[in-house]
Amino acid sequence: MAQIHPEIRVMMKAAEKAARSLIRDFGEVENLQVSKKGPGDFVSAADKRAEEIIFESLKHDRPRYGFLMEENGTVAGEENTRFIIDPLDGTSNFLHALPHWAISIALEKDGEVIAGVIHDPVKNEVFHAFKNTGAFSGRARLRVSERNDPMASAIATGSPRRTAEKQARFMKEYTAMSHFSPGLRRFGAASLDLAYVAAGRYEGFWERDLKSWDVAAGILLVKEAGGLVSDLDDKHNNPVETGNVLATNAALGPQIKKVLQDTQT
Repeated sequence: MAQIHPEIRVMMKAAEKAARSLIRDFGEVENLQVSKKGPGDFVSAADKRAEEIIFESLKHDRPRYGFLMEENGTVAGEENTRFIIDPLDGTSNFLHALPHWAISIALEKDGEVIAGVIHDPVKNEVFHAFKNTGAFSGRARLRVSERNDPMASAIATGSPRRTAEKQARFMKEYTAMSHFSPGLRRFGAASLDLAYVAAGRYEGFWERDLKSWDVAAGILLVKEAGGLVSDLDDKHNNPVETGNVLATNAALGPQIKKVLQDTQT
């Protein structure tokens, strides 16, 4: 295996620092489940604290880079390079003491994502990729699955929270996909959904209206693992920007895309 790129090491270090903080907070969340007030405010503070830890670590190691963050927005840098950070993807899971959430950090240069790290503190898994060098979990190379039977596939998704129109569109897509494959999953953390496509655990993932910090690192992982990634509506659009993401293995990708596109006619 090729040596881990220095940028990846910097990102992994920042994620590990935040992971330690979040794991401590997650233990407290489990205790707060039984209280009348619940853990909502505590989780919001944990999210912000994790982002600050990541920001300070990356800013120390790469002082000239900019930032795009879920909680604190944009911080300009001196170079056309920036980190895209989601300190806690799967906040609702975290809030309910469900052990499925992650830290996602991507590095974008001249408008293109070139590095990504997704750290799952609960399962102690770190997924990472650097452009043109492959995707890995630790030091193990990741490959998308070769399954080509829809009936034996696992496909993940997420549902929109916004308008009735968007919810109705999702239900059309979900119904069509449920006829295509019985193995639909919704676990509530887009970064891990994408990492699992890259790792061959899922054959596909689709979701609309995501934010760039949800998907930037995961999209690179899928591409570097040999998968297919596109915008759900227009192949010329960048799904990191639109947030309408379809990520699949090569074997089932065209079929999944057709099923979803047919719901729009």
